[in-house]
Amino acid sequence: MRQIIDNYAEYLSRLIPENTLMAKEEALQMDGTVLETLPNTMFRVELENGHVVTAHISGRMRKHYIRIMTGDKVTVEMTPYDLEKGRIVYREK
Repeated sequence: MRQIIDNYAEYLSRLIPENTLMAKEEALQMDGTVLETLPNTMFRVELENGHVVTAHISGRMRKHYIRIMTGDKVTVEMTPYDLEKGRIVYREK
């Protein structure tokens, strides 16, 4: 039985070469300040570099009822594919 499993694993490794599997892209984290509150828990955030992005609250912050107000310092996580949108992952105390 063990030999059958090993042969099957070898067969699969030949079908799917390791270099074809793509790793998940790392998210960019930047600090910023909340400029204004938008509907549906969205916020306009000015980043340290001067760019303004639209960000929503992460699920954990929503779950723990963390309130975000205008003027709060926050950490925004963005994907390298769309630098106009982000997710607020931390609010400084």
